[in-house]
Amino acid sequence: MVALKASEIERFLARPDRPIVLVFGPDAGLVRERVEALVRGSVDDPKDPFQLARLDGDELASEPTRLVEEANTIPLFGGRRAVWVKAGGRNFAPALEALVTAPPPDCRVVIEAGDLKRSAPLRAICERAKQAAALPCYPDAERDLLRLIDDELREFELAISPDARAALVPLLGGDRLASRHEIRKLALFARGKARVELDDVVAVAADASTLAVDGVIDAAFAGRTRELEAQFGKVRTAGTAPGTILSAALRHVAQLHRARLAIDQGASVTEAAGGIQPFVHFNRKPFVESALRTWNSARLQRAMARLAEAMLDARQQSAMADVIAQRALLMLAVDARRKE
Repeated sequence: MVALKASEIERFLARPDRPIVLVFGPDAGLVRERVEALVRGSVDDPKDPFQLARLDGDELASEPTRLVEEANTIPLFGGRRAVWVKAGGRNFAPALEALVTAPPPDCRVVIEAGDLKRSAPLRAICERAKQAAALPCYPDAERDLLRLIDDELREFELAISPDARAALVPLLGGDRLASRHEIRKLALFARGKARVELDDVVAVAADASTLAVDGVIDAAFAGRTRELEAQFGKVRTAGTAPGTILSAALRHVAQLHRARLAIDQGASVTEAAGGIQPFVHFNRKPFVESALRTWNSARLQRAMARLAEAMLDARQQSAMADVIAQRALLMLAVDARRKE
């Protein structure tokens, strides 16, 4: 079984058909959300310790036979059973190999892990075993965030205006649970209304960490390398992941590219910048206008390709993600200084 594609994961979660499931990736919130969904669907009561066993991967590395024993234990009072393994820093592949050889007939084993390279033992075992499934969890794309916004607000019987939605999307991503928290916080703020408006987003969702990431991106597209390095250091010290910074930069350049195309078709810089609602309402219009004068559509397209490549490299080489992200942004800053 190879790793499931993004389009296949929701269908699998609704009707999982493998006794062993590995959930991994850089989006820790999405990993946890999917693990909990699998556990809830595998037992009648996740709070019952006889139905759900929780194991630590580092302990299994020292006691590999325990995984098979737990997976084959019959619940004391009947019902379905599941084992939830949280991977740590130690390799417990031998325990998983033994389980794959003889999968449990009446138990689901769910493994929660961080970002794993393709060659990582846990991932390699689950991707080649017929009785296992591997679910990668990467940061939400824009279409995923739009669906998440609508789904969450529907629970509160709220609609959202187009400009509010456009302003909210760049503030989300990187971590699914954090995104849900922000949307629910916004919904509570707008309670009593029929629709979430742009002013609600500005009042609730524009937090300091987001503004700090904005500073990194603005410095890059303005060619201010020294400021970029300082801002990047602050954002990383605050705990913002390199992938989140690159994702925000990619969304930004996509917005700039659309605005630049509008300019090429006859719109003024001011009109084009005004069409990018999130930036305008977060006091970023001067930075956007400056970038639109500096960058033409061809250069912005190259910048998009470079950032997309950097995001892929950061995912595949998580230990080097900091260096990859900072280098990609510095290259943009250098390009911004060129007269092309």
